[in-house]
Amino acid sequence: MATSNDIKNGAVLKIDGQLWTTIEFQHVKPGKGGAFVRTKLKNVMTGKVVDRTFNAGAKVDFETVDRRDFQYLYADGADFVFMDLDDFDQVTVPGVIVGDSANYMLENQNVQIAMNNGSPLYIELPTSVVLEITYTEPGLQGDRSTGGTKPATVETGLEIQVPLFLEQGTKVKVDTRTGEYLGRVND
Repeated sequence: MATSNDIKNGAVLKIDGQLWTTIEFQHVKPGKGGAFVRTKLKNVMTGKVVDRTFNAGAKVDFETVDRRDFQYLYADGADFVFMDLDDFDQVTVPGVIVGDSANYMLENQNVQIAMNNGSPLYIELPTSVVLEITYTEPGLQGDRSTGGTKPATVETGLEIQVPLFLEQGTKVKVDTRTGEYLGRVND
C-alpha cells in the first residue's frame, strides 16, 4: 500500500469508497510539528472539489484509471454502446454515466472513456464538435452577424443560441464544455 508521500497530480485515490483525482498537492514541512501533504481533490463521478490534508506517511489507496479511445456506435434505450478502438470489443455505458455528453455525440464519433476495473467512470469528449442545425426560425432581411441571437436545435436535439443570420442545414462548431456556439463550419 502506498503512502501520502507518493501523491502526485493526476493520481486517483480511493477514499471512503469513492474515487478522487488529485488536482494539486503540496508537501509541507513546518518548523514545528510533523510534515503533511495538502491536496485539492476532485470527485471522479460528481466533479465536486474538496481540500484534504494527509499526515506524511499516511496510508492511501491508489486506483488505476485507464483512459482508452472508443467509438460511439448507437443508443440502446437509456444506454449507449461504444466500441474499443484497440480490440473492437463493445462496451455498454449507462445513460447516467454519459449524462449531458449525449447532447454532443454523433454516431461513429471518437471519445475517451475512463475505465476502472473494467467499469466505465466518465466520458471525455473533444473540446468542440461540428453539428448541423436541424431547426431554427428563418432570419429576417437585415439581420447581421453583429446582431442578436436566436435559438436553434442541432441534430442531437440540443438547443443552442446562434446568430440571427444562420439557417437550417448550416453546420456549426459547438463547445462541449459550455454548449456555446463557436462559429460556422464551411464544408
